[in-house]
Amino acid sequence: MHSYILSIAFFFWGIGLAMAQAVSVTLLDETTQQPIVAATFEYGEQAGLTDEQGQFMLQLQTGEVLVLSHVSYGTWTLDVETVQTLAQNGTIYRSALAVELYPVTVLAVRPGQAGAEQIGLEHQDFTAHDAAALLRQTPAFSSIQKSGNYGFDPVFRGFKYDQLNVVLNGAQSATAACPNRMDPPTSQMAPNMTDRIEILKGPHALRYGTGLGATINFVPTALRFTKNTDVYGRASTAFESNGAVLRGEGQVGLSGKRYDFSLLAAWSQGDDYQAGDGSTVQADFERGSFGANLGLKLTDAQQLRVSAVYNIARDADFPALPMDLRRDDTWLFNARHDITVGGERLETWNTTVFASVVQHLMDNLLKPLDPRMMDAATNAETYNYGGRTEGLWRTTQYKLYGGADLRVEGASGLRTRSFLLGPNTGTTLTDNAWQEGQILKVGAFAELQRPFAQHYQLVLSARVELNQAAIRDAEAEFLAVYPETEIQQLNPSLSVGVLRQFERGWSAGLFLGRVQRSGSLTERFINYFPVGQDPYEMLGNPQLKPEVNNQADLSIKWKRPKTTLQLDGFVGYLQDYISSQIDTNLQVRIASSPGVRQFLNIEAALKTGFEFSWSQVLGLGLQHQLALAYTYGQDLSLNEPLPEIAPLDLRYTLRGQYFGERLQPQIRFRQVLEQARISTEFGETTTPAFTLIDLQIAYQINDVLRIQFAVDNIFNANYYEHLSRAVRGQALPIYARGRNFTISASATF
Repeated sequence: MHSYILSIAFFFWGIGLAMAQAVSVTLLDETTQQPIVAATFEYGEQAGLTDEQGQFMLQLQTGEVLVLSHVSYGTWTLDVETVQTLAQNGTIYRSALAVELYPVTVLAVRPGQAGAEQIGLEHQDFTAHDAAALLRQTPAFSSIQKSGNYGFDPVFRGFKYDQLNVVLNGAQSATAACPNRMDPPTSQMAPNMTDRIEILKGPHALRYGTGLGATINFVPTALRFTKNTDVYGRASTAFESNGAVLRGEGQVGLSGKRYDFSLLAAWSQGDDYQAGDGSTVQADFERGSFGANLGLKLTDAQQLRVSAVYNIARDADFPALPMDLRRDDTWLFNARHDITVGGERLETWNTTVFASVVQHLMDNLLKPLDPRMMDAATNAETYNYGGRTEGLWRTTQYKLYGGADLRVEGASGLRTRSFLLGPNTGTTLTDNAWQEGQILKVGAFAELQRPFAQHYQLVLSARVELNQAAIRDAEAEFLAVYPETEIQQLNPSLSVGVLRQFERGWSAGLFLGRVQRSGSLTERFINYFPVGQDPYEMLGNPQLKPEVNNQADLSIKWKRPKTTLQLDGFVGYLQDYISSQIDTNLQVRIASSPGVRQFLNIEAALKTGFEFSWSQVLGLGLQHQLALAYTYGQDLSLNEPLPEIAPLDLRYTLRGQYFGERLQPQIRFRQVLEQARISTEFGETTTPAFTLIDLQIAYQINDVLRIQFAVDNIFNANYYEHLSRAVRGQALPIYARGRNFTISASATF
């Protein structure tokens, strides 16, 4: 009798347990918050379709991944850890495949969200203090380094600075206040507030602005509305032995059916580190990011998102520059409204307004100068504000995006020089670095996506932009060279692409584009300031012609269930390429400067190259990935290589997943070839080849806690990147970090 009762008890307990593990999951569009209908799912032996509310039932199991697929959203996989969180959240967000029509690489900052065309980053990437460090995890990106730990300026296919369109959620950016770009726009993008980074290759994604070489779109984490009130959060920490780098970040949020509010914070600090040969590299820095997000579901068809981010940096060493960063304070404000219209053709409409302010102070008081001839400091400020509005029209025959945007950016700042020795002892001089320059951009854009014939798709993108530039505090020496400082230019841009789907997983796309951009604040208005690759003072040129890129991109992909191959090739013919040239007729402002460089247009330049990637599931819990990138750049006017072109970079990663994906070992190999194609005009020297091997192991202790241990540069190679600037006053470049041990931990709830 007792055993009979016990059996019944266990029977009902089992039913209750099974019911407790059955969860209702909702699949929503990340932008519109509307349900994704008729998406397929596979979870172990479970399979089916989402209903009209985008919902499906899931019986949670141990050690199973969830595979989702939809014709407009692609195929993607949620790992074991992410699937288990559905018991609390129950909502999955996915963006439509509009960006994947272009040659694209997506860096998935959120672990567990990476698809076949994405590069999944790790938990410790939440704690990174500079988003450029994330970009460098793909070989197509390198970075200009003037510091050991801070302010990395990304370079993609040899395009840099304003040739790259860096935006937050398709609209917002920040303008570097430092004339030397200690604070480039990517340094203001907080990784722990980012869901993914879309790298739209080439000049073709004109909806988000004019990117001569690429558009880098930092997409924030989707709002999470829940049926019931839910508290969620995350905390991560990491420590690096070489340079005593300490990092930490966290998030806490409260969500409900109509709201989602979260607070985020991150802090990093580090000291000097040791290169492979034991030499010390100055690399002190302190960096913090603090933010808040508020999402409101105004109606079932409307939502509003408001965010604010405050970034600070303190006492960052820049050994390649005459000054160090002492203080950098940045505010970024953003508000976006989305509405699902649901008309016969007009489907959605979104509008964004934004503003950013950067306040920057740098000086030479931390520099070990002997003798100290002068104390110098620069106090500068930039602003960047505007708005963007866009609609989506859709029929069975086409999809059309159309809209307009506005951006105003400006800069001001003075350098003071107090002489301590020499004939000018006791004298203080002031130099007007930015001359209160301002640029206004008003643009209109459209993008048409239309299938034709069988297996073909046309993508037509167009943009026209009015660019007005002026300075409000011109210096006499600048006016002596350029009496006319106001200019207005109209920049039309056009791109057309054709995509073809073949059998057995093959696809190809060919894009042709002609895009032009006007000069930046630095290129037009900088006033005798050493902001270039060498110590020469730079003089802006308000009369620069717009820079034009005529580029073709070819993308070939082969995708099977366990293997993906992708080859992206490009060739760009650039007209009126913006560069600089030494002008011996111009007088320097600081006697120790070797001379003055003046910004100007060169007649023509050529850039070509490719990126290749191969990822494959090997079995036995193993998968590997191979990626390499190469760029060739040539100044056709001087008939010599373009400066700051990174050499061929090859990466190979082998990783495993064991014990229900809880144990994840990984080994990484990197080989960079010698760069002997150098620009003598800019004083470049040959950079030797180097080889690196890194080891990493992570363990998911439970659904909440994860730990990770890594050793970078195992064999303590002594090397430097080709784009590392030389240490001020020396011929030596900034060497990279030697062997480095890292331990990190993260917890989610």
